Amino acid sequence: MNSLLSLGLDLANIITLIVGAAAFLAVIAVWISAVERNPMGARVKSLQERRDVLKASYVENKRRQSPRQIDRGLNIMKLVVRKMKLATRSQAGKLSAKLALAGFRNKDAIIIFLFFKLMSPALALLGAGLLVFGLKILENNPGGQGVLALSMLLIGFWVPNLFIKNQASKRQDAIRKSLPDALDLLVICAEAGLTLDAALNRVAREMTQASIQLADEFSLTAIELGFLPERRLALKNLAERVPLRSIRSVVATLIQTEKYGTPLAKSLRILSAEFRNQRMMKAEEKAARLPAIMTIPLILFILPTLFIVLLGPAACSVSDNLLNRGF
Repeated sequence: MNSLLSLGLDLANIITLIVGAAAFLAVIAVWISAVERNPMGARVKSLQERRDVLKASYVENKRRQSPRQIDRGLNIMKLVVRKMKLATRSQAGKLSAKLALAGFRNKDAIIIFLFFKLMSPALALLGAGLLVFGLKILENNPGGQGVLALSMLLIGFWVPNLFIKNQASKRQDAIRKSLPDALDLLVICAEAGLTLDAALNRVAREMTQASIQLADEFSLTAIELGFLPERRLALKNLAERVPLRSIRSVVATLIQTEKYGTPLAKSLRILSAEFRNQRMMKAEEKAARLPAIMTIPLILFILPTLFIVLLGPAACSVSDNLLNRGF
């Protein structure tokens, strides 16, 4: 300070210089923060571009290779099914409806199912042959070998139908569990003023992550509402594709709304609350059945161990005393 005063600068000039330097440093700091880029930004951007390129090449290779392999396999299946005359017209309708319940609506689903239904018994017999001749099971028992072959053959006939039935049951359970949430979304869409087909499309998009099964059914129903001559036919088709009591209740409510003009939001809200109560009652019913179900494992596995732990020391003590007295 004294040196600056000795140069002929008074206090006002010194304060002006300090303020100017501070302002200059502030401008430099703002310019650096605004202009200088994040050093990781370019790296992240390059990695993103590289990932997009790799993804595009992978998708392109998959599009080039997979359809050819799939088409080749389907052609072989179609040839086998056609030669064996498995796909008759009388069975096509029933089989198509059965596969639709399990979620298989592809035009080639019938061909694939019939092919695997034909090959499953042959694979089961091959497995029986490996057990008998490879692992030497029932080697000296021809009767047992015949029973094993017949059992494997029946299992081979039964497995495809069991798979389709299991898939249909899982699909219906998933739809039943997610239906109350979908009805809540339908209530919101109805209160927002959307039409039924627009509401179904919106709910289908929102329910894709939670329940792809219900989203698929709602999307198909929305499409049918747009081109079928009568809207109630699309709703009836939904009830036929998903044979659940809850879906039939929803379809009846929607048909009544379309016919008489009753408030859609109020009816759907009541149905949603009812389905939630049913789901809660089923959960409580399973919880109430748990003690009866656990009785048999308790008797078989826990009580014997408990008796050994409690009575084992007493039995050892009694046996030692008796042996000592005997000696």
